[in-house]
Amino acid sequence: MAKHYTFLRKLTYLSGFSPGVLLKTARGFPRFLSDVRKYQKMNRSSSFRISLRYLFPILTDREESAGMASGHYFHQDLWAARKIFERAPKQHVDIGSRVDGFIAHLLVFMPVTIIDIRQLESSVQGLSFIRDDATDLSTIASDSVKSISSLHAAEHFGLGRYSDPIDPAACFKFMNALQRVVAHGGRLYFAVPVGRERVEFNAHRVFDPKTIVDSFPQLQLLSFSYVADDGNLYEDAGVASAARCDYGCGLFQFTKLG
Repeated sequence: MAKHYTFLRKLTYLSGFSPGVLLKTARGFPRFLSDVRKYQKMNRSSSFRISLRYLFPILTDREESAGMASGHYFHQDLWAARKIFERAPKQHVDIGSRVDGFIAHLLVFMPVTIIDIRQLESSVQGLSFIRDDATDLSTIASDSVKSISSLHAAEHFGLGRYSDPIDPAACFKFMNALQRVVAHGGRLYFAVPVGRERVEFNAHRVFDPKTIVDSFPQLQLLSFSYVADDGNLYEDAGVASAARCDYGCGLFQFTKLG
């Protein structure tokens, strides 16, 4: 079973307590005390003397890697941003995607309007914000958006996690709204968890990738890639191949013909 779904990791998320972090901290404390003594002995600057008041021990980073170039958000954000950059639309609309990842990528080269049920305070140039429940996208005309995305968001609709009303069908209403507003010849970039179909209330749903394709009957699937349980990206794959995941991330590029 994928690490994301172990009972211990869920308990850690719910409680805010991580036994693993506590263990690493305990192991790192002797080294920390040794480093304090060494620093005090070597330091010659009065401005940067160690004081008890400002001690801030962080004892887990020593064992960490330089970063994480894998996983759902890393790959999906790059996947969508690269495709949008190649097409170079004049404007892009996004619903619910990660602002400090994917949206930041896009703002390097184009303006973005984002729609989210949660509030966003921002004065960033090129970023426009509409606060709305995006389930039916009632403020957007049909066949009007040439470039639109929703990455790792639809799985949350109707579960109440983000203050939205409980509605078991909300994710499918949202998908129907997305295909309604996509312009003919436009693009929809859509990402959700894929694998064995289920709801893990109230965190998210996991979809069989075929369910997603079937939920967009007005659109044509142009490409499909996915991030597997190993955290790696598999591009231009068959939709059925991602159904074997426990908690993968399906990356769907759709268009509307006409």
